Amino acid sequence: MLGYLVLLVSAVFAGLLGGLLGIGGGIVIMPVLRFLFGIPTPFAAGTTALAVFFTTLTGGYKHVRMGHVDIRSLLPLMAVGAVSTAFFSFLFMFFAERPLWLELGVGCVFLVISLRMILEGFFPSADRPRGSAGAIQSRGPAKVALGFVSGMLPGLFGIGTGAVLVPAFTYCLNSPIKVAIGSSLVCFSVNAFISSVIKIFQGFVLPDKALFLCIGTAVGAWLGARLNRGFPSSLLKLLFGLAFFYIALKYIFLFLGKQL
Repeated sequence: MLGYLVLLVSAVFAGLLGGLLGIGGGIVIMPVLRFLFGIPTPFAAGTTALAVFFTTLTGGYKHVRMGHVDIRSLLPLMAVGAVSTAFFSFLFMFFAERPLWLELGVGCVFLVISLRMILEGFFPSADRPRGSAGAIQSRGPAKVALGFVSGMLPGLFGIGTGAVLVPAFTYCLNSPIKVAIGSSLVCFSVNAFISSVIKIFQGFVLPDKALFLCIGTAVGAWLGARLNRGFPSSLLKLLFGLAFFYIALKYIFLFLGKQL
């Protein structure tokens, strides 16, 4: 029973972080399943993908209601992202049979995410309101490229693309930070849905764990999206960037330790 309580609390926190910072929350759930519960990485990734879907769906819906998202401007990115997610989800089977390489991949992704969060913690991005409210302003090729990249992480590792989409929307496409966060959650909700459905059929989702995770992430994402209105996230990014940096190294050294 204590284990399920830990899952529920972790899920609420993951959803809170997702709704607040525009990430899926998988960066919290994955290490909890892998290191606290000892679940093999392929099953941790599959179960995380389903939980992250509820984070992005709830948080994205809340941001849409607050006027931070123009779905029409995201349609090209979402369409390409859906195809990319399906492709990499089937490629996931190859890595599931080689879990050490999957752990190395997760560790490297976590390393990039943690460094980005630490950088954002020290140098918060300025909000630059340009263009229509909630609209992502860019040409088609840029959205196609971002859509392809956004499908890789959920398809292969079951974790979110906020670490890619939020800075891309903010720095490359000059979107306000709240628009970037909301748009990231909406785009990733489609990717997470496709990834989780495929991983359910592949047998990599643990139903008992997923139930508590889905409930917790939905509640946390709703709260996080509400807090996003005026919460200074730079300190939060710095603290958790440092924590996730440690987790990334743990994954990488786990791989290296079994190789040597």
